[in-house]
Amino acid sequence: MAPAGLALCVSLQAWSAPAGQARVLTQTPVLDGRVLDDPAWHGLSVISDFTQVRPVEGAAASARTEVRIGFTPDTLYLSVVCFDDAPEDIIVSSSRRDADLAQEDSFRFVIDAFRSEQDGFVFGTNPAGIEYDGQLQNAEANRIPGSTGFDLNWDTTWDVATARGDHGWSAEFAIPFKSLRYGAATDQIWNMNFQRNLRGINEVAYWAPIPVQFGLNRLSLAGSISGIAVPEARNLQITPYALASTSRGGTPSVSEDDTEAGVDLKYSITPSLTLDLTYNTDFAQVEVDQQQINLNRFSLFFPEKRPFFLENASQFSVGLPEQLELFFSRRIGIGAGGQQLPIDGGVRLSGKLGDSTNVGLLHMRSEAVRDVAEETDFTVVRVREELANRSSLGALIVNRDDETSDNQTYALDGAWGLGEDSLISGFVAKTETDGINDDDHAIHVKAASDSQLWSYSASYTEVGAGFNPEVGFLTRQDYRQASLFALRRVRFRESSSVLEMRPHASYDGYWNFDGYYETGRVHLDHSTEWKSGAQLHTALNLTHEGVQEPFDIVRGVTVQPGEYDNEELSVFAGTDKSAPLSFDFNFVWGGFFSGNRVTASPSVTYRFGETFNASLSVNHNDVDLDEGDFQVTLTQLRLSYAFTPKMSIQALVQHNDRDKLLASNLRFSWLRSANSGLFIVYNETEDRLNSPGRPRREFIVKYSHIFDI
Repeated sequence: MAPAGLALCVSLQAWSAPAGQARVLTQTPVLDGRVLDDPAWHGLSVISDFTQVRPVEGAAASARTEVRIGFTPDTLYLSVVCFDDAPEDIIVSSSRRDADLAQEDSFRFVIDAFRSEQDGFVFGTNPAGIEYDGQLQNAEANRIPGSTGFDLNWDTTWDVATARGDHGWSAEFAIPFKSLRYGAATDQIWNMNFQRNLRGINEVAYWAPIPVQFGLNRLSLAGSISGIAVPEARNLQITPYALASTSRGGTPSVSEDDTEAGVDLKYSITPSLTLDLTYNTDFAQVEVDQQQINLNRFSLFFPEKRPFFLENASQFSVGLPEQLELFFSRRIGIGAGGQQLPIDGGVRLSGKLGDSTNVGLLHMRSEAVRDVAEETDFTVVRVREELANRSSLGALIVNRDDETSDNQTYALDGAWGLGEDSLISGFVAKTETDGINDDDHAIHVKAASDSQLWSYSASYTEVGAGFNPEVGFLTRQDYRQASLFALRRVRFRESSSVLEMRPHASYDGYWNFDGYYETGRVHLDHSTEWKSGAQLHTALNLTHEGVQEPFDIVRGVTVQPGEYDNEELSVFAGTDKSAPLSFDFNFVWGGFFSGNRVTASPSVTYRFGETFNASLSVNHNDVDLDEGDFQVTLTQLRLSYAFTPKMSIQALVQHNDRDKLLASNLRFSWLRSANSGLFIVYNETEDRLNSPGRPRREFIVKYSHIFDI
């Protein structure tokens, strides 16, 4: 069947933004998910008429969805009825908080209370009644490529209940106004949009129509909800915690028992500005890092997982995700090799002044650890002014200070929206470090355009040899980088089994300041996605590596200086991820430095209903170089079982055969509200290379509770 791409090229101006209305509730809904039986919802305006973005862009949704919005003096209520002619085919794949809603029947909505078209909050659920919430910040400027500006780790206090029946399924949301941020006016109009997924037919539909290249975070295309009367109430939350832990074994051998207590405080100075205080900060409940295989000479990136630093993280973000981050919170309280350093406490002020000025202030202090680290203060100041048409202008200051040294990073960043499709963004930065006086700058500029048929981008980055953001992250220094990207979307007609093809090409090149060509990659790819959810990606990569100094790629094998030009073939295939049993397979074969590499990465995922999920993945590399041959395999097993949407147990087991490392992480959580509750954690690490027969074992019990005052 011929593609229908040209028929789908519609100007964004043709997508009209709908309007709805919220009303005062005369009685409070009974939060049980039974919307149609609850008289509290009767008489409220019904929001319906959703529009597909897939499989048929612009067509009316195949099933009716009804949304109603009401409020009491202290709570925003929203109900949805998801009608379905085949309720027995509804797919529910998880009942754990913040689980991925893309692979199951689900409902999500976004609130842009300031109508900034850049920042907002996302809430959602599935028929199992999970709580799904996240925060959007500077979403438009971060959209292509890399970070979406969406922080799923943001958690707040709210409730949801769902029910299933012959009509389909329905849900009721109760969100206290104190859990949101909004302006000072009493009567308000908010921008909102709603998304419904019917996974059995792979359909995605929105209330405010969204073109295929965008998603729910395209706030400039959201509809409007009027008639919302908000309170002026202040909010104070106090969250104390108590912890007991015991550790045994390892090298050097330890036998430690410890108890800790601390407290977090959250106070809403205004409905749009929040003050957070933390004392004796602890992150024992956080999942361990996923192990990675490093087969190059540059730094690996491990993401932040600690809740305090993840909340409002986008507010302080300037740079290139996972490549050049001017502030990277893992520099606070985590030492070399991932060693945890005690944090005395800190303070964070974040939110909005007025309707368009975003502000952030963070100050933390980590304790001294003998022979490891001195007592250190960290300070971050961030201001960003939102301008018209997704544009913005901001500044960042980062400071690290201990008894013997200090380091500062200064930056200006901005974004300029051009029409509806295009954006120019960038930043300039400078660091100050004792003993470094030259080449301490970084520059980045990028132009991107994203239409229904085509996506383009071009960027230039420059990082001086003396650029040293000690509270940031760099994969490399002393380089100039140029990048180009182009993608074409080809949508197929309704009768075709193929949803979309995306042929695309990109180029990345790195040179040092002497003009030496260090790294280059031409990527030619063709991606196909079927309406069933299956995918196939085939790619040819032309690579260049210029090595000026020898480096150890693995223990015992040293890559020698030289110019290495190679070609490699890459194939990825994946089945429908919403099915109870799904498979992925990634295969890479081709030249690698002075020889060849074969990479095979299969994975299998199994789920039993919405309660049990298991996934097994293997990353196997077989490398044959002139300097030596080696193999390295990383195996990861994930298991999770959800007793209820608030009670679950999760396990992560990892094995690296090259380093002879076996690590296990078992976590039980019983959440009461947001990210508080009971946590029981067991960690075991067996390093058979450095401490054979002496595994390190750790057992932790932690309890926290949120008090609303």
